[in-house]
Amino acid sequence: MEWKLKQFEDLTTYELYQILKERNAIFVVEQQCAYQEIDGYDLKSSHLILEDEGMLVAYARLLPAGVKYDIPSVGRVIVNPAYRGKGIARDLISNAVDIMVKEWQVTEIKLQAQTYLRSFYRSFGFEETSEEYLDDGIPHVDMLMKVMSES
Repeated sequence: MEWKLKQFEDLTTYELYQILKERNAIFVVEQQCAYQEIDGYDLKSSHLILEDEGMLVAYARLLPAGVKYDIPSVGRVIVNPAYRGKGIARDLISNAVDIMVKEWQVTEIKLQAQTYLRSFYRSFGFEETSEEYLDDGIPHVDMLMKVMSES
């Protein structure tokens, strides 16, 4: 398995197809949530991908500051159902945070977490910044990680 980080214009047609197919399968079909999954933010985001012999295993969208929020954010976090329960989600978020902190040199990272994943994101240092709310009928909470400087 191989991690890749690509800008939108560097994605192959097949990679883009796999990303959109899996996001649709999880966010629209599995979660039974009818909404516009292709939201326009992909064009200005980085795409963290884990593949296994051409199959999308895990994915996260890394959004620079000013694309969706005033601060950088992580979104569209998915693990292919066939690969769940193997620690891949933990590796995915660790890699996303490392890229944003070490390469982008961010001091804060935002995400919208489904409420059942609060503890998972807390384990990385994210803290809740909102009350629970419904987003497309699914309970969410906003979370923020403040990065400690290494000085």
